[in-house]
Amino acid sequence: MSNTIKLRALRPLASRDYRLLFAAVSIEVFGTGMWTIVMVFQVLALDDSPLALSAVATGMSLGLFAFSVLGGVVADRFSKRRILITVQGSTAAIMTAVAVLSLTGNIELWHVAAASFAMGAGSAFFYPAYSAYLPVVLPPEQLLAANGLEGALRPSMGQGLGPALGGVIVGMFFPAIGAVIVAASYAIAFVITLFLSRRDEHTEPTPPEDRPSVWGDLRAGVAYVARTRWLLWTLIFGSSLALIVQGPIEVLLPFLTRDRFEDAEATFGFLLAAYGIGGAVGSLIVSSLKLPRRYLTFMILCWGGGTLPLAVIGVADNLILMLSALFVVGALTGAGVVVWGTLLQRLVPLDMIGRVASLDFFVSIAFMPVSIAIAGPLSLLVPIPIIFVIAGVIPPALALIALLAGRMRQTEDSQPLDAD
Repeated sequence: MSNTIKLRALRPLASRDYRLLFAAVSIEVFGTGMWTIVMVFQVLALDDSPLALSAVATGMSLGLFAFSVLGGVVADRFSKRRILITVQGSTAAIMTAVAVLSLTGNIELWHVAAASFAMGAGSAFFYPAYSAYLPVVLPPEQLLAANGLEGALRPSMGQGLGPALGGVIVGMFFPAIGAVIVAASYAIAFVITLFLSRRDEHTEPTPPEDRPSVWGDLRAGVAYVARTRWLLWTLIFGSSLALIVQGPIEVLLPFLTRDRFEDAEATFGFLLAAYGIGGAVGSLIVSSLKLPRRYLTFMILCWGGGTLPLAVIGVADNLILMLSALFVVGALTGAGVVVWGTLLQRLVPLDMIGRVASLDFFVSIAFMPVSIAIAGPLSLLVPIPIIFVIAGVIPPALALIALLAGRMRQTEDSQPLDAD
């Protein structure tokens, strides 16, 4: 039984194209994670100011936000393989320029900000194309495992190894060396993507005069989401979840640890690590199993029920309980995300996946900064422990609303996906 589960989780790696894609994404995620550290210390070396760091750090989010919707339209209009190659090659060239400027002592703050913006913009084009390319190279029954592998990859490489190695390299040497490694990472990922097969380029392209406009493509994507009840209500629920949960974890958790523990910095780091490890474990577990028959119900309940441990964070001052709570939050969130990515690739038409993925991206990132912005002022009116309790208990109620309003069970009955 255990061998069957392991084989199911690793089955996508039997595909040459997926191995190449997985390797490229692994290196890209590692480079992005490392850049977060290199960027911080490069800015501090130029201008030791929180204001400067905040302005530069915002660049990546702005790039992602500005192009998130357009990235999906582009993914549905052009070759996914060419988009992946273009993004990796462009990012490698930009990071190489940053590394050269840093090594020669000619780098300025605006260079770092522009590089962060470009990296965010690249991600906005890369991930819709990646989501739409997966169903081209893998059979439907392997998409859950592929999304699980990616779900485990992001916290381990992007939040773990990349930043950790970046801190060590910058600490031992200086930011320019870290920038060189980031540039080399993207260059390697670029070379790997060159070997991807041209499967999505074999169909006859639509003549330019017969193509709808970019605006027409976007309207078609929005209209599809609006008339597809399970999709619309999942996006509404997911955006509500981001609004409720993101701010308390990112903004208020450090204050909670400072009030409860002497070594607040290390404790906060451990708590975030528990959250990330939980996400990786949850992703791997779900990818090792068959897609649940009640796949939408499972996903919504993972996300809704997964916030309940946040109430424990609000009332418990025991570190083990807090670590366990965040591990569970991460695990159930990661499990739901894996199922969500798989459903986009199996229930959404192939020529619409890029736009739907980008709209999901756009809605999610639109509410995250809002949540972060209001968390601080809200804590002046409501005690932080109470905010965590509220963040824990409201999403389960919203999950039930989404299940009913989205008619999730009807979709599960009419479109069974449990074949393996």
